[in-house]
Amino acid sequence: MRRYWAEGIGTFALVFFGTGAVAVDQWTGGNLGHLGISMAFGLVVMVMIYAFGPVSGAHINPAVSIAFAVVEEVDRKDVLGYVTAQMIGALLAALLLRYFMGSTEAWGVTLPAISLDRAFFLEVLLTYVLMVVILWVSQDVLTQAWTGVAVGGTVLLEALVAGPLTGASMNPARSLGPALVGGVYEAWWLYVVAPILGAVLASWTWRWFRAQSL
Repeated sequence: MRRYWAEGIGTFALVFFGTGAVAVDQWTGGNLGHLGISMAFGLVVMVMIYAFGPVSGAHINPAVSIAFAVVEEVDRKDVLGYVTAQMIGALLAALLLRYFMGSTEAWGVTLPAISLDRAFFLEVLLTYVLMVVILWVSQDVLTQAWTGVAVGGTVLLEALVAGPLTGASMNPARSLGPALVGGVYEAWWLYVVAPILGAVLASWTWRWFRAQSL
């Protein structure tokens, strides 16, 4: 149960501070800017990994939990609990942002600014790269201590480059929480299917590399 609480709190923080940065930027007329929003996402991911990594692994992302289950780094019986906790955390954060900020435009809902097919492929690619970094860094005893920095840095980098194109979600909970609260359902499926596909492809890549080294 402690692991589920950790995932719920971690995902709450991700959405509250990451998506909250988007909402604050809209509310203040652009005071944070694209760089500030990207830094908020990268920093909150880094902090949550160091805070809750020893408890649950700090997935704070359903796609990551599913990919870890594929490579049997997480008991598959725990996936439903992880994903449920992550979704509850994301929803509570989005609801709290709505309470604090009123009718800020869609509360940071991720929407594609490019065609759906290109947005889908880009979200797959972004999540693939993110999951590759997570697996290669977190599963090696020599680099585990740097997991927060590496993963947070990857999120920041990808948000900087792809944020204006798709929102650089890479996370079904991050997208669905604000979408449900904001009542914006455009392309919601894209932000569920693409990150899961990208993360699973990365887990297969990692498993193949591991098999080649044996």
